[in-house]
Amino acid sequence: MKILVTGGAGFIGSAVVRRAITQRGYTIANLDALTYAANQANLDSIADNPDYSFHRADIRDLDALVKVFAETDPDAVMHLAAESHVDRSIEGPIAFVETNVMGTANMLQAARTHWEGLSDARRDAFRFHHISTDEVYGALGPSGFFTETTRYAPNSPYASSKASSDMLVRAWGKTFKLPVVISNCSNNYGPFQFPEKLIPVVILKALAGEAIPVYGDGSNVRDWLYVDDHAEALLTILERGKLGEIYNVGGDAEVSNLDLVKQICAIIDKELDRSTPSDSLIKFVTDRPGHDFRYAIDSAKIKSELGWTPSVTVEEGIAETVRWYLENREWWQAIQARGHKQDRIGLAVGVKA
Repeated sequence: MKILVTGGAGFIGSAVVRRAITQRGYTIANLDALTYAANQANLDSIADNPDYSFHRADIRDLDALVKVFAETDPDAVMHLAAESHVDRSIEGPIAFVETNVMGTANMLQAARTHWEGLSDARRDAFRFHHISTDEVYGALGPSGFFTETTRYAPNSPYASSKASSDMLVRAWGKTFKLPVVISNCSNNYGPFQFPEKLIPVVILKALAGEAIPVYGDGSNVRDWLYVDDHAEALLTILERGKLGEIYNVGGDAEVSNLDLVKQICAIIDKELDRSTPSDSLIKFVTDRPGHDFRYAIDSAKIKSELGWTPSVTVEEGIAETVRWYLENREWWQAIQARGHKQDRIGLAVGVKA
């Protein structure tokens, strides 16, 4: 199978690409604009594989997408390319609309044109898998879970842009009969995550002996999903998911932000044999505007219908992630050398575009 993966140089996308080639033997065309969070070093292990090709293009450019479809002639699409950082969406929401909404519309239109030109057999086998987030559902209270039928109630510009893209995928499926499937995942973590998200920020701040920022009082709860488990779920959905359906993917691992930070600190202290606890670096900072209290996913559907389950506990996954950052300093140091700073953004609910 030839798969066109968008955003394949990103965190989740690169995990999908590596797994699809090494464990499935698929041919992968990676379409990526190489924006700030993309990193071709994520794909060094398969960069020379004859089943891998890279195509630099922006999903906001429909003409470029049409050319890539013609060049790669895919049997399926896995659409992961997106702006995904909530704080950045508060700082500059228009970029999220342009990429996540218009970019997805362009992908759907290019895929539709390609799909309509396929032979009957290939057209019947074609799939467009759109990868989204549980944040489209809004926030939960202390109890309950998101299911595939939970009403959409996004609260951040990021979540709203992803909710909009989900609706576009549904519309292309209903109106144009494009064979689509959607998945919504909980918070991902693991190796190769760009150091603007919570877990890599905590790890690198702790290693540097710098203040570790925790929003509000740290009581916000997330369901954490190890990235390789997510990649396996995504490939399983592409291969065996029912067309027109939504599949929620979670890690069965609810943890408050403060408890997670303390857990990471304890692992670092053990790995480095530190005498001064790293959690003494925790600093509570002004909360994010519109910060959702709790996310939790009910993954019963993908478990019962497709047989997928998480392979690691959050304790195992966090320990593995910390060790990876300790053992791969050159990866994140190269990002820092390019000028990335872990400064706080997204405090102003303002006028920036």
